[in-house]
Amino acid sequence: MKSIGVLQEPNKDLRVSLLPQAVDELVRLKNQVWVEQGLGHGIGLTDQDYAQKGAKVVTRSQALKQADIITTINLPNGLIPDLLDKSILGVYNPLYFKDDLLKFSNNTRIYSLDLLPRTTLAQNMDVLSSMASLSGYKAVLFAANYVSKPLPMFTTAAGTLRPAKVLVLGAGVAGLQAIATAKRLGAEVEAFDVRSSAEEEVKSLGANFIKVEGSEESKNSGGYAVEQSINFQRTQRLLIHEHCRSADIVISTANIPGKKAPVLISESTVKKMQAGSVIVDLASEQGGNCELSQNNKIQTHYGVTVIGNSHFSRAIPKAASQLLSTNFINFLKLWLNDPGNQLIKSTLAKNNQEKIPVSPLN
Repeated sequence: MKSIGVLQEPNKDLRVSLLPQAVDELVRLKNQVWVEQGLGHGIGLTDQDYAQKGAKVVTRSQALKQADIITTINLPNGLIPDLLDKSILGVYNPLYFKDDLLKFSNNTRIYSLDLLPRTTLAQNMDVLSSMASLSGYKAVLFAANYVSKPLPMFTTAAGTLRPAKVLVLGAGVAGLQAIATAKRLGAEVEAFDVRSSAEEEVKSLGANFIKVEGSEESKNSGGYAVEQSINFQRTQRLLIHEHCRSADIVISTANIPGKKAPVLISESTVKKMQAGSVIVDLASEQGGNCELSQNNKIQTHYGVTVIGNSHFSRAIPKAASQLLSTNFINFLKLWLNDPGNQLIKSTLAKNNQEKIPVSPLN
């Protein structure tokens, strides 16, 4: 039997890692669950909702004292002394934020779900896909509030308004969801990605694919983009520059695990964009795809609104919590039933190593 503590998130993040139904599953498996008071208030859940499923609703300090395993979404930096000899489970981006993990004692075992290998077994635990899909969707809606024209075409007695042009940079999960959302809203959409495999997916959603010849790909990248040559990057920036000039909305999602995000939109490009257009930078947490973007800030440069936000899933916390809770409970059930599973070992971030290993399944 294990004792599991579920904590509230910091910085006004209303998402929760485990919903009452997930708590019920853990209790049925003969585990104790300690839930921090007020955990689900931000998404309309009461402490009684958790208590009815068998959780013990307590203060944060009590949960930390009683639990062997702590679940959080964000890295609990302020609780480092309380986490000695415990395991913490969340979504910590340790490949990029290594220094944050190094603050923890080696006696704290850190499991980060974003390190899961992309295998069939791990699909229902894939927090990156869950949150990226919501972020891509919300990014388009957020941009629509700031752009100076409607997304669909309007035909009226006073004349016709052409549909907005949306450019999506990066056709991963977030990018594809942004494409699908923009198309459903009636925009003209085009997309760019360095991976040749993305072309078919982009076209299947009705968008035009911008192709740059000479990209480098790796079978071992787990579906992510890899760093490109200097010549390719130069050609890429010139092509993106031309397409940004005519775009009303640019959604940028390009990221490389563990590295600074590639700069795809320079300040000179922003200067040439139409006044009233919008850039949404989903890679801002790792430096940003736009040279002018700042994480968690909305700014205006040369008449262009630049929005830096890597966590739009926080804007729809109830839906995000539903997906996250499913990801967390699926991992926990596998972990509690088979703690030696190689999939579990692959998510253990060892603080004394320069690189955090991601091992494939046996």
